[in-house]
Amino acid sequence: MARRVAVLGATGAVGQRLVQLLDPHPEFEIAALTASASSAGRTYTDAAKWRLDTPIPDGVADVTVHETDPEAVPDDVALCFSSLPSDVAATVEEAFVEAGFVVSSNSSNARMDADVPLTVPEVNADHLALVEVQRDLRGWDGALVKNPNCSTITMVPTLAALDRFGLEAVHVATLQAVSGAGYDGVTSMEILDNVLPHIGGEAAKMETETRKLLGTFDGAAVDHHDADVSATCNRVPTLDGHLENVWAELAEDPTPAAAADEMAAYPSLGLYSSPDPLIEVFDAPDRPQPRLDRMVGDGMAVAAGGVERTDGGVKYDCLAHNTLRGAAGASVLNGELLLDRGYV
Repeated sequence: MARRVAVLGATGAVGQRLVQLLDPHPEFEIAALTASASSAGRTYTDAAKWRLDTPIPDGVADVTVHETDPEAVPDDVALCFSSLPSDVAATVEEAFVEAGFVVSSNSSNARMDADVPLTVPEVNADHLALVEVQRDLRGWDGALVKNPNCSTITMVPTLAALDRFGLEAVHVATLQAVSGAGYDGVTSMEILDNVLPHIGGEAAKMETETRKLLGTFDGAAVDHHDADVSATCNRVPTLDGHLENVWAELAEDPTPAAAADEMAAYPSLGLYSSPDPLIEVFDAPDRPQPRLDRMVGDGMAVAAGGVERTDGGVKYDCLAHNTLRGAAGASVLNGELLLDRGYV
């Protein structure tokens, strides 16, 4: 029996992706859509200004959008997927959890809170047990679980694979698609014939979230990985797909082939949205590319390639679809993990 779910912030770019992914999902049934006060009371078709390349699902087109308030969501909703702006989510998500809802959130607030699971299910599913710590500390019946930043998600599975060689430091330069800024985030006059060499707050998220995701959970807290992580983030004129150039410093000295084999063999999970393989490794030196490879694994896999040896480890390129694997799909996958582990 499918669990009834709500989408908080359903009209935005990530919210629309959530609706797109959830409407045909075998384990979830959309029961409520919420947005800002300006959208409340309108049908989803009128409120969303749908911009994806598939039609609005029939099952939600005429659904009335409600204001984002726990009282507007039916009590039998088992799980809320949140794509709220982080400044709104900082207060609203907590209100939902206090009301007893489990929230799988893409918003950036609270990701680094010590008792909030920050999860990429194939990498650190055991961190989900922080929910029990969270409930004990805060007295919540619900739960708050986060997926990381879209650029972090792209890189972390490859680093998890390479950690068997002793990951010591990471340097990454990103080339991030415009869809990562939302529909109104970057104007055409800013980005056409241009690259923006700074994305506010993005580098800091990659540097901190990566260490938490790769850390060790001891049953009470996450001991962050001790690798140094430094990032520089650039906005480039591609529509979807974050491409990243990574330099990984390792304690051991693997051959490029050995490093590539570890990535290709890194295990996936048996969850509905988890791709197999999780990491698709290309032999061609000019792959992955956003236009060619952002939909590997139906947009839920990570593509990697260009693996070369360096003095201290390896360098390589990796790519993921930023609004699928990096955002909406990541939240849905966390929802599947919550269901699988009995928290929903």
